[in-house]
Amino acid sequence: MELSRVRNIGIAAHIDAGKTTVTERILFHTGREHRVGRVDEGTAVMDWMAEERERGITITAAATSVSWRDHRLNVIDTPGHVDFTVEVERCMRVLDGAVLVIDAVAGVQAQSETVCRQMARHSVPWIAFVNKCDRPGADFLSAMASLRERLGARPVAIQYPILTNPGIAGVVDLISGQAFTYGGGADGAPGAGVKSGQPQPCKLPAELEDEVGVLRADLWETLADWDETIMGAVLEERPVECGRALLALRRATLAGELVPVLCGTALHDVGTQPLLDAIVDLLPAPTDRPPVSGADPAGGPEKLRPAEPGAPLSLLAFKIQADRHGDLIFARIYSGTLAAGAKVFNTRARKQERIGRIMRMHADSGESLEQAGPGDIVAIRGLKFTGTGDTLCDRQDTLLLESLSFPEPVISMVVEPASAAERDKLRQALERLEHEDPSLRVREDEDTGQWLVEGMGELHLEVVQHRLMSDFNVKPRLGKPRVSYREAVVGAGGGSARVDRTLGGKEIFGAVSLELLPEREAGTPAIVWDDDQAVPREMVPAVEEAITMEVMGGPRFGFPLVQGMVRITGGASGERDDPMGFAQAATQALRDAMAKAEIAVLEPLMSFEIQAPEEFISGIIADLNSRGASLGEVHSEQGMGFARGTVPLSKMFGYSTVVRSLSQGRAGFSMEPAGYGPLAEEELAARGLAWS
Repeated sequence: MELSRVRNIGIAAHIDAGKTTVTERILFHTGREHRVGRVDEGTAVMDWMAEERERGITITAAATSVSWRDHRLNVIDTPGHVDFTVEVERCMRVLDGAVLVIDAVAGVQAQSETVCRQMARHSVPWIAFVNKCDRPGADFLSAMASLRERLGARPVAIQYPILTNPGIAGVVDLISGQAFTYGGGADGAPGAGVKSGQPQPCKLPAELEDEVGVLRADLWETLADWDETIMGAVLEERPVECGRALLALRRATLAGELVPVLCGTALHDVGTQPLLDAIVDLLPAPTDRPPVSGADPAGGPEKLRPAEPGAPLSLLAFKIQADRHGDLIFARIYSGTLAAGAKVFNTRARKQERIGRIMRMHADSGESLEQAGPGDIVAIRGLKFTGTGDTLCDRQDTLLLESLSFPEPVISMVVEPASAAERDKLRQALERLEHEDPSLRVREDEDTGQWLVEGMGELHLEVVQHRLMSDFNVKPRLGKPRVSYREAVVGAGGGSARVDRTLGGKEIFGAVSLELLPEREAGTPAIVWDDDQAVPREMVPAVEEAITMEVMGGPRFGFPLVQGMVRITGGASGERDDPMGFAQAATQALRDAMAKAEIAVLEPLMSFEIQAPEEFISGIIADLNSRGASLGEVHSEQGMGFARGTVPLSKMFGYSTVVRSLSQGRAGFSMEPAGYGPLAEEELAARGLAWS
């Protein structure tokens, strides 16, 4: 198939906006599936994991491939829960376009904002689908306004819902001016011989004529900026040609300047086919994207790889799925041709790999391919050294594609084997899960025989626990989840050390002086070198490695040290210079500096968003205040109260149950990480921390 007829798109949304239901309808109408999967019944094809079907949420990104209008659509259904936002991040890294599903009642929600930032970070053009237009309180124009106000987007409506009481009967295509019902009847019920969900032309309801006229005029004025012919038609009050309008809209969408907005309700099968048309007409093909660029591992100039089968091979491994049969590596091919049995080079690992099996995935099943080319998203078996974010390429023409970065975990849990016999089995299972999930961190305490498992939230750790039991047949003992604290440098300290000793019959020497300084930037302390320091150049790697290892445990409670800078101010050199001597000197000097510096404890903060009927919002706010929340915005709209702000994560364990109780089950609640904030010294004892 021509590359211009390929679309690599993701379906993304806040949890419960109906994203997976949209994907299930796409599978049905493209003929990939002959029945419609239901999330609430646990029959959704794309939610293939047992955990997903039990909970009714998407946990892992699932890929499929469908055909529509002689185009191939490679579709990835991404999670909507914040605990699994890393899945969305790595998918957006390799996608060409996306569909953001918005709830017609709630509009843009917290995770919608996160997804929008991810799309912007990876320059992914997108369109919006306002779903659930049949629900009481649904407001298409209000949902559009939230795209503008909360995401800073420039939305432009290309559809408008035809509402009945209750529900939605169809949509108006604002480009053509044609109205459609779904199922043949004016009330949306199927007519004789008409398959449910098929659009049927109908007369535009008289009560919508004025609204539709205004929206069409706005659309033409917006597109006039992108096409001179449309500009002339607007000025001369002539009709605008539909094909011309689609081309202008496509240019603006690919440029990231406009966001076309469609509407419908996936559950009742209204609006799926126009959404598929919009994906084909408005979102980019691989040929519409600039050639991928990568660094030259040899230090040469940046390399470009055009999306051509004959170009040197380049692909990025963006996801690993671990199971009992080995790793399944998901990869996006940017250039060249990948064949089964071929040898490829892993640039990071500096290892040669052999391609075992290439598959085009459909949820948890795969169709074997002999070869794949540019623009393909495939799954590969047989790779031994490849991890998330690795580049695979030709050994004769290597490059290093931009890798992936992931957020730090905010919550941890102690895990230990139920018996000594299970220890090795548990270790292997945790290693496999950590290898698969880059947002999961596992650290072993050899003294206690326990592992500390760190993740992105309570649900994340729950899923890990259940996968240990179901996928790896391990039943460990588990501690209660606890937050992952950090230690930050807030006051400077200096230290120096000199090592001059005999070790293992060898005389070693090293001397280092340094300062530990506060730094606003979050993350592992940077290491800077004064120009006049005397540490020999060849000893620099040993010093930096020692410092990097030492800051993994802060001086107060052993939490990782962040927001600091280590400045090497001096040292000495002699005939017995040795890397081990300088490493020991650097470690001792840093410990001396940390003992003198002022160190604060940081705790993870979460930004929250709560929606509840107005009569419950005051009680919810009072409860949040008791948890130390900092309210940023509280307002009411159409009988619903909205509250946003930040709150310490430690105060929010089990909060979903509390907020349901406070609102009689009628509140919506979501959180996402919002960085770290200082923990008051008087709070340390209450958290089980004591001054050291």
